[in-house]
Amino acid sequence: MSASPIGCSIELGKPGRQSGFLRLPRSDDTSGWAGTMIPIVSVSSGDGPTALVLGGNHGSEYEGQVAAMNLARSLQPEDVTGTIIIVPVISVLASLAGTRLWPSGVDFNRSFPGSPTGTPNEQLADFFTRELFPRVDTIIDMHSGGKAARFTPVSHMHVVDDPEQRARMLAAGLAWNTDFFFLYIDIAGHGLLPVVAEEQGKTVVTTELGGGGGVSAEVHRIAASGLANVLRHEGLLPGEVQTRESLGLAPTVVIDSRDPDNYIPATDSGLMEILVEPGETVAADQPVARIHHRQRLDREPEVVIAPNAGVVAAVRSISNVVQGEVVVVVGTACAPDDVLAF
Repeated sequence: MSASPIGCSIELGKPGRQSGFLRLPRSDDTSGWAGTMIPIVSVSSGDGPTALVLGGNHGSEYEGQVAAMNLARSLQPEDVTGTIIIVPVISVLASLAGTRLWPSGVDFNRSFPGSPTGTPNEQLADFFTRELFPRVDTIIDMHSGGKAARFTPVSHMHVVDDPEQRARMLAAGLAWNTDFFFLYIDIAGHGLLPVVAEEQGKTVVTTELGGGGGVSAEVHRIAASGLANVLRHEGLLPGEVQTRESLGLAPTVVIDSRDPDNYIPATDSGLMEILVEPGETVAADQPVARIHHRQRLDREPEVVIAPNAGVVAAVRSISNVVQGEVVVVVGTACAPDDVLAF
């Protein structure tokens, strides 16, 4: 396999605090020798585990980017036992443009495991796969619904086959202390960053922290407090690990959305009227949205029905909808211990 073309200006794993860049080669109309500079910070002290904290996998999902930037600016070696590597804004150009996808139209989260001789997104994915992931024990990849969807803030995970890895991932994800914990499947292609990390046996913690085009102060607090608590849980930061019980909160409810039918598509194109909110309970056959025909007022709206009873994890936040786009995601409510028995 060819060497990675990605340059890294810091020495990964070196004791102390380092701040620098990953340089992704780029050739375009303005320069034949350009480079996209992706900030990276490493803070290391003493023997201990290593975590990789990621934000901005998708450019318009800002909740995790802000949480990761605040952590990257404030973290000092005396705060850490082990090593924390932070890439706060992976998709820099998409973040600048306010788009989910890269300017080239590619989805970075569908670029893995990547290739050192492929397109720029594949080159960067390859660097993560071969250079970053093998160095770490825990990978925290923060997402939200971006402009397209509103989630009830959740940490979430795939239900991996290995029982020991599944238990580690569940415990670390629950340390985010969100009201709900989401079990998801891949319904829009392959090549996800978390899947490649899971295949390497890592403890993978992912999130969907709200979304809808704006970020509330409450969601910023959930992002920051959850990230810090997961790092405490993984033994990297000092202090007592908070739990739902210690915070005086009810136990986390798991939303099991592994049934493909739980990703409810629009049955027609038009102007969507959403009828449910994230976190609400719905019954089987309950209307969850109506789709209006702008120029045919003689036609009744198309009604979108929930095929299964459960809890609403997310709703589409863009009213213009095209047939086939997912408008509501639901899942069956269960307890965290149930996840270990699947």
